[in-house]
Amino acid sequence: MKNALLPDNFDFQSNLPLWTLDQSRKMIYREFIFVDFKQAFQFMTLCAQYAEQIDHHPDWSNAWNKVAVNLSTHSSNGLTELDMQMARAMDLFALQL
Repeated sequence: MKNALLPDNFDFQSNLPLWTLDQSRKMIYREFIFVDFKQAFQFMTLCAQYAEQIDHHPDWSNAWNKVAVNLSTHSSNGLTELDMQMARAMDLFALQL
C-alpha cells in the first residue's frame, strides 16, 4: 500500500544513498545542482509532470541552478512508498539532464 508508513527499520542508505533522512521531521531531503537555471527548470518540469501522474507532490525550492527537495507523505504523517517512488524518479531525471 503506497500510503502505508515505511517500517522503522527501512534502510534509507541502501535504497536512496543520495538522500538524507530527517527522522525528527519525518522526511527525506536532497539538493540537486545543475549547470544553470534552464537545466534546473527542466528537471523541475519533469518532476512536476511525474508528481501529477502519481498524485504525490514534493516540497521544493529553486535558486538559480539548485533545487532543494523535501519529501514526506503529509496525509500519513511520515514516509511512505510514494516518497521512495518520487525520490527514485527524481534521481533518474537528474541523471538524464
